Amino acid sequence: MSLSQKERKQFRTIAHQLKPVLTLGDAGASEALIEELEARLEDHELIKVKVNAQSREDRAALIDELCARSGAELVQRTGHVALLYRPARERKPHLSNLTRHQG
Repeated sequence: MSLSQKERKQFRTIAHQLKPVLTLGDAGASEALIEELEARLEDHELIKVKVNAQSREDRAALIDELCARSGAELVQRTGHVALLYRPARERKPHLSNLTRHQG
């Protein structure tokens, strides 16, 4: 799955008003965190994840691991916050950030 520049721009615009729904701490990407990430992506499709790691390299590695394990696409990385997107198998219009913020 590869996002076009137009899609990335649209997702960044939508995400501007979103708050992080998950916070990744020093424990790393535990199985419970991955399950929660899967659930949040299935519900919202476009989410922010806050990564509390000391170095830039550690943050990048954790974000890459999250994307690899969940099948999500990294839209943008800004400081400690990553914007992730994965289309839902069955979209829930009342929960999807894409549906709720169209127009």
